[in-house]
Amino acid sequence: MEKIVLPDIKDFHILDVYLQHGGYTAAKKAFTQSPDDIIDQVKRSGLRGRGGAAFLTGLKWSFMPKTTDKPKYLCVNGDESEPGSFKDRQIFEYNPHQLIEGTIITCYAIGAKVAYIYIRGEYHKWIKLMQKALDDAYANGYLGEKMKEKFGTDFSCDIYIHKGAGAYICGEESALMNSIEGKRGYPRVKPPFPAQNGLWGCPTTINNVETITNVPPIINKGWEWFASIGEPKHPGTILFGVSGHVNKPGVYELPSGTLLTDIIYNHAGGVPGNKKILCVIPGGSSMPPLRGDQIEGVKMDAESLKAAGSAIGTGGIMVMDEDTDLVKVLARIAHFYHHESCGQCTPCREGTGWLEKILKRLIAGKGSVSDLDLLITVANQIEGNTICALGEAAAWPVKFMVERFRDYFEKRVSKEISLPVANKVHSMRHTAIPVEEIKH
Repeated sequence: MEKIVLPDIKDFHILDVYLQHGGYTAAKKAFTQSPDDIIDQVKRSGLRGRGGAAFLTGLKWSFMPKTTDKPKYLCVNGDESEPGSFKDRQIFEYNPHQLIEGTIITCYAIGAKVAYIYIRGEYHKWIKLMQKALDDAYANGYLGEKMKEKFGTDFSCDIYIHKGAGAYICGEESALMNSIEGKRGYPRVKPPFPAQNGLWGCPTTINNVETITNVPPIINKGWEWFASIGEPKHPGTILFGVSGHVNKPGVYELPSGTLLTDIIYNHAGGVPGNKKILCVIPGGSSMPPLRGDQIEGVKMDAESLKAAGSAIGTGGIMVMDEDTDLVKVLARIAHFYHHESCGQCTPCREGTGWLEKILKRLIAGKGSVSDLDLLITVANQIEGNTICALGEAAAWPVKFMVERFRDYFEKRVSKEISLPVANKVHSMRHTAIPVEEIKH
């Protein structure tokens, strides 16, 4: 199978090697067409966002106003902070120029003269690698004012790297824009949407790193070629980051719609010791988990996973074998979202703390069956009641893990108490969470 995003070419990250294999020819081809033609091709290709929501990329581009007296911006989201996700850094390291070329084409299509590549602050190595690629592109006339001479066009754009400061919330597109502006990373209330009111109040488009890297091959080889790969409703290849209890963890580029079991057993080498799979989270830690006895026949694309009761997310497949302590796993996930909540919305700020505290009580052997109902109740009160999707990210793993592994969790609780769930929720409002539990 031909790889689109991470081709098997030695030293592909080096500009000369990239040029030898057709690098920047897609940009040259794009400049011979109108921006509307480029948007139409991306629409027809069926390319969907690879950052979590799987929204149609060309449709998102078309939301950018055609005429405005304000500058337009592009943000490339590389704030890869979701536990279980580690695909974008592969592009920074092994294929940065295709990302740069895709950014150039996207800027041309939407009319932006400036793009920001927002990279997770902890990615020190990959920030340096990406900056080296940008410097080489500038030095050779592929960015900035020299583009007009290199490409024979009146269009030019600049790309800047913006380094995050370790906040998971800045992966949310409006919090990302606030961060670039130098403000606290609080998500914004929508509407207005970024295409109308984004960076500094100007029209802005936000796409994921992997999404943008798909653009040059679509322009070079045609939308029909891309649309024919994988599942028709979610075409192309996807970078699947496989971690957990597998023999060969790593990033695998495969057609959308590849069977989850094929990825685990044929590509990732199966489970160590041939143990049974207890649980799989198919799209990063925020996605609803699947039982190991329910993954047979599940395909890895947006529509198929939705039908299976989960979501594609970032394609981060987390595998857990039969000896995994799911209570500890869930407590660790809950701790992450409690720690990373920005605190703007009360249901998320308070509810994530409750989830973590209850799960710690279960680990300590002091839980009860009513605590399981309480976990679901609290999760339901968070879900759908926050400005951004971090509420769902915190609620879904807890809600669906407890519901789908109810038998497992009931075995872990030590005793039953008669306090009704409603009263228990009320009583927790007056229960201070110890500082040491909040910090740790």
